[in-house]
Amino acid sequence: MTPLLDGIRVLDLTNVLAGPFAGYQLALQGADVIKVELPGSGDLARRLGADRALSEELLGASFLAQNGGKRSLTLNLKDPEGRAALLRAVREADVLLENFRPGVLDRLGLGWDTLRAENPGLVYCAISGFGQTGPLRDRPAYDQIIQGLSGMMSVTGTAATAPLRAGFPVADTLGGMAAAYAVTAALVRRGRTGEGAFLDVSMLEAALTSLGWVTSNYLITGQKPVPMGNENFTAAPSGTFRTADGYLNIAANRQEQYATLCRLTGREDLIEDARFAHPADRKTRREELRTELEAALAARPAAEWEEILSAAGVPAARVLSVPEVLELEQLTARDFVHDLPFPDGRDRPLRVLGGPLRVDGEPPAPPARPPLLGEHTDAVLAELGYGAAEIAALRERGAI
Repeated sequence: MTPLLDGIRVLDLTNVLAGPFAGYQLALQGADVIKVELPGSGDLARRLGADRALSEELLGASFLAQNGGKRSLTLNLKDPEGRAALLRAVREADVLLENFRPGVLDRLGLGWDTLRAENPGLVYCAISGFGQTGPLRDRPAYDQIIQGLSGMMSVTGTAATAPLRAGFPVADTLGGMAAAYAVTAALVRRGRTGEGAFLDVSMLEAALTSLGWVTSNYLITGQKPVPMGNENFTAAPSGTFRTADGYLNIAANRQEQYATLCRLTGREDLIEDARFAHPADRKTRREELRTELEAALAARPAAEWEEILSAAGVPAARVLSVPEVLELEQLTARDFVHDLPFPDGRDRPLRVLGGPLRVDGEPPAPPARPPLLGEHTDAVLAELGYGAAEIAALRERGAI
């Protein structure tokens, strides 16, 4: 199978998560992603993650998770020769990703106008907290800042616990996914017209886009969203329920699903119960309904209810921990988790996630392990036409 982005070269100047995540998605689809890093230190994510020893070796878990299949080129963009090397790389590239604060590359003489002059077909994607324009453009932004400012935290948790941050960097990830989508769309247009593109990705806007019905209900009907914990505001019973041994998510959003749920739990009487007969009544009295259903669900463990209800067409699944979900046979069957060698050769596999899709029945997998800092500098510069003596001179002056 020929990868979807075979032959596409990406210069990834990004750090930490949103940008590297975007570059990783492109690498999973076969792009040649060259990670441009600062000599000596590299991506900040090389020093982030749960294992301190790995972080001290510039192989932080946060870096390893999002940089498989990339090649590492170190360039000092404050040095004229480092900038010249980047411009030479831009002439051979299809895409450039960056997540500096707006204006940083312009001040280095490497902004969009300069790069477009070098390569009119370049797809330039800038990822930032708020976008390249507007009164907030210059503010620093991390995932938590965007989660709070976007309204995400205001609707997460219960009335007693909100505002509550999601337990993972969802705003960063959404920004990275939006960037990868934008890049591939721009490449489609370039394939038709030869025209490059300047893509301005805002993490704040990506976060708001993901809120979906929460924002649309307010924009269209004026209904202000409120935190509802594990409940689904559009239907009931639809939320998280106690069973004999743990929690079970049930989404009986349709009348026939509600009726099936009542029959299978031995509470067929609830179908005609006047308190819950109409879907609107079930939403109004969701806590009463929960009490009735949880009394019945206490008869079996969550895994049994998951099988019984799912087989009958009622959406239901256990609430799992991360270790538990990674052991699901479903993920094993789809080859979603991949084992790579560690960059430093240590004798244990490096486990990373692949992409959330299959192409012609095949799972996208990182084509190689994550790179050591600067591991491919000489090779990439040689591809760009630098001779061995020139590369040695660049290294001597601290440009690479």
